[in-house]
Amino acid sequence: MDSIWKQTAGISHRPYLYGEVKAEAAVIGGGLAGILTAYFLQQRGIETVLLEANRVGSGQTRNTTAKVTSQHNLIYHRLIQEFGADKARQYASANQQAIEAYRHVIKLEHINCDWERRPAYLYSCIEREPLQREAQAARQLGIDAEFTEETSLPFPIKGAVKFQRQAQFHPLKFLGAIAEKLTIYENSMVTSVEGEEIRTDRGRVLAKHIVFACHYPFLNSPGYYFMRMHQTRSYLLALRNAPQLDGMYLGIDQDGYSFRNSGDLLLLGGGSHRTGENSAGGQYEKLRRAAANYFPGSTEIAFWSAQDCMTLDGIPYIGQYSSSTPHWYVATGFQKWGMSSSMVAALLLSDLICGQKNPFAEVFSPQRFQFSASAKTLMEDGLQAVKGLTREWFSLPKETLEELPAGHGGIVEYDGHKMGVYRDEQGEVFLVSPRCPHLGCQLSWNPDEKSWDCPCHGSRFDYKGRRIDNPATEGLACEKFPGCPKNTK
Repeated sequence: MDSIWKQTAGISHRPYLYGEVKAEAAVIGGGLAGILTAYFLQQRGIETVLLEANRVGSGQTRNTTAKVTSQHNLIYHRLIQEFGADKARQYASANQQAIEAYRHVIKLEHINCDWERRPAYLYSCIEREPLQREAQAARQLGIDAEFTEETSLPFPIKGAVKFQRQAQFHPLKFLGAIAEKLTIYENSMVTSVEGEEIRTDRGRVLAKHIVFACHYPFLNSPGYYFMRMHQTRSYLLALRNAPQLDGMYLGIDQDGYSFRNSGDLLLLGGGSHRTGENSAGGQYEKLRRAAANYFPGSTEIAFWSAQDCMTLDGIPYIGQYSSSTPHWYVATGFQKWGMSSSMVAALLLSDLICGQKNPFAEVFSPQRFQFSASAKTLMEDGLQAVKGLTREWFSLPKETLEELPAGHGGIVEYDGHKMGVYRDEQGEVFLVSPRCPHLGCQLSWNPDEKSWDCPCHGSRFDYKGRRIDNPATEGLACEKFPGCPKNTK
């Protein structure tokens, strides 16, 4: 189902790219990070074009909770310990300035996007000490933060960290407004990038500066971002007849929930898991049980999910794409903080492209590697990739096509092959190859989304094999199997 943002905002259609276009800068990706970067470059006199594979705002921006905050879970104490106070302060200052930058653009462009200043809370129902420690670390870095036991949550807590003067808004109303003045080509999926040339299936762009703002970089090299990130999914409900809370909330406990109001609605989020690891499903049902428990009498009006890129050390990669490509730039790995990180990326990258020094460039540099902060996640990601790749080596699954019940999907044996199969409620069968076209990992069925998800790097495909999320650049190849749809992007 579409998010409430998608349901309540329209964005003007743009033409596809045909033929050759030249510009000083080109941005790949029409989400918030890409649109903001193009906007600031244009503001600074840099002729810029933007390429979007689908529609502007059709990716992760439309699925966010749209909290604009520097409160990024329990991060500041860890940053001080692992990176030192100077870099931790860079991170905190960059995200605090991002909030003010949104406010400035909204005022400058007279944008009606439901902008509200709200406090942001981290809370726990189990322990106090990590929250007290985080509040102290945030204050040390210049953030107006305090530990409190007072919240408007409908259940008891052990404590919370309150960040003052954070914000929330309607992301697609904002995105649509700032996109109006930009040169954008939609339905123009990039197929290759070499030097200063970007190719799509019907045209090309020549640009001195190239920005990859497409959520997850689709080029395996240079940069090797597929070795430095994994992706996670989370789920949301929009509820009517639920209470107004005094701010935005995020639980730090293993099964904690996210809350924020939007007008007369309450958004309830949770169920986070690594992409490709939800074979049992039931994430929406968990949220529905929580809604019935905490907000009896509330009514669900929408449900949707989001996907986030997670870096090795918990800090986004924003800056020069690789040491061998001085005029390529990247913005990725925003964790679950895409709204503030998108603004940080746009400000930082527009500075770099204009040849100006940015005070936050060091902490976000994609060329960094802090062993103590990255080693554990690097090992976990490596083991996950090995597991996904070696699934192909084992014997055929025991279940056959005939045994798959209606409304279910899974990997079965069909005509001597491993096949990904979904049988809809009417009994129609959809067969796809279970191999991810990115690097060949075996896909996993996600019953909550009726999608095929890659546990290695997070690519996703619908039950017909059409690509939903990168880094894969094409749909599932399965022409050689009877009954398969043709490979589709």
